[in-house]
Amino acid sequence: MANTKTAYIGLGSNLDDRHGFINKAIEMLRQTAGIEVNGISDLLETASLLNPEQPKYINAVAQIKTSLSSENLLSKLRDIENSLGRARSEKWAPRTIDLDLLLLGSQIINSTRLTVPHPQMHLRSFVLKGLCQFDAQFIHPVLEEPLAELASRLNGADFVLKPDVPQLISIAGIIGVGKTTLAKKLSEIFSAKILFEPYDTNPFLPAVYAGNKDLALDSQLYFLTNRIGQLDPDNLAKGRIVISDYVFNKEMIYAKRLLDDRQFALYQEIYKNLRTKIVQPVLVIYLTDSAENCLERIHQRSRPYEQKIQPEFLKALAADHEQLFTDWKICPVIRIQKARFDCRKDEHINHLIKQIKAYVAGL
Repeated sequence: MANTKTAYIGLGSNLDDRHGFINKAIEMLRQTAGIEVNGISDLLETASLLNPEQPKYINAVAQIKTSLSSENLLSKLRDIENSLGRARSEKWAPRTIDLDLLLLGSQIINSTRLTVPHPQMHLRSFVLKGLCQFDAQFIHPVLEEPLAELASRLNGADFVLKPDVPQLISIAGIIGVGKTTLAKKLSEIFSAKILFEPYDTNPFLPAVYAGNKDLALDSQLYFLTNRIGQLDPDNLAKGRIVISDYVFNKEMIYAKRLLDDRQFALYQEIYKNLRTKIVQPVLVIYLTDSAENCLERIHQRSRPYEQKIQPEFLKALAADHEQLFTDWKICPVIRIQKARFDCRKDEHINHLIKQIKAYVAGL
């Protein structure tokens, strides 16, 4: 075929003979003029994203070479769907076969019938896993990040944009990594409400950092109750962006580090009863940096109670944060190495804004 382009087709079925429909669709692709099927990814079974009561899907990704235009290719995909009994009466309904044009070379298409790259592919681990089997380092034409990086943000989970919940963006990382600076910058850009950690109003914190263990529980409960109030669903508007310079789930990290066994047992009971009452983030931005660089920033901002913090404590916190995000499936996580990012530089912040818009509803 002359003037061919590499394209990727997402296949899915959750009705009747799922494997059979996938195989029939692949065979019909092979028989279509202007299409050459180069390979099929592993088949993955996934739950329905919006209706867990639906039958599970079988999903795969096909790599093809095609000489067809985007419109003609879309028409061929629709013809195959129709011939295999795809019903279109209801969005998100079960289907015999679903064929989505994920990528067409590096083209960006925004027409009334077609959006390429597929506008939801960066939210679907089952799609990104399939694509990565062919070319993990392929650069997403819009987000300008490798497919492997997009896959790592999801940690094996699948997500949908939910415009009917508060659009909470939480900045995570250890002390001194620059969370508040970035939160302020994003708040300005998006004209968003900002939620700060109450470091400077916590009356117990200076004594705890000075070594008074008796007040450690008081300090942690002060933080906990403050954040519960900030993240109360009644206090955050649905669909509106809000930025926090912390991620709520880090509470247990500091509790484990600062409380004795008796205090921690009591704290756990209180935490367990309150953690379900908060708004969860739709996106986490996780900043990382060396303990030495973070300690330098801590010294520069001259909070008296922080000046005795040791590098070993920061390294332990960093390890705890890594463990937290190893199993994280609440929302996508964008990791940023602080050494490669400066929010004062337009090219850095503009790239981050492009990423954020892909994971936050309404942007």
